[in-house]
Amino acid sequence: MDNSLKLTALRPEILVRLLKQAGSRAISEETLAADIESGAPKNPDGTINLIEYAAWLVKGEDDANQPE
Repeated sequence: MDNSLKLTALRPEILVRLLKQAGSRAISEETLAADIESGAPKNPDGTINLIEYAAWLVKGEDDANQPE
């Protein structure tokens, strides 16, 4: 059995655990679910691409910091 992580296809609970281990204090399964409801990218099989998710988060912060 292959136990390697595929950063382009992480199950939500694995992504949350990985981000917490990396130092995130804001991530939880609930916040990830809310992000997905708000338009965060998700693969058709329900997994998350870490790179696309990170880019979505950064874009959201950039949009929030733009003057109106």
